[in-house]
Amino acid sequence: MGNIRPAYIKTIGEALIRRYGSEFSSSFEHNKRKVEELTTIKSKHIRNRVAGYITRKLGRASGERAQAV
Repeated sequence: MGNIRPAYIKTIGEALIRRYGSEFSSSFEHNKRKVEELTTIKSKHIRNRVAGYITRKLGRASGERAQAV
């Protein structure tokens, strides 16, 4: 089963992708730093969830599949 994310995580993530799509990549660490730069989110937990959502969304869009280890 997949992860269930709150609507506000999806809303923030999709808005960031729409506005700054070329700034993000399929790397979580890179996206985490970009979310911190581009937003005023103070909570590390929320920032990481948004970055994870963006990473997963971009990974699916490019056809990459995360391998379960």
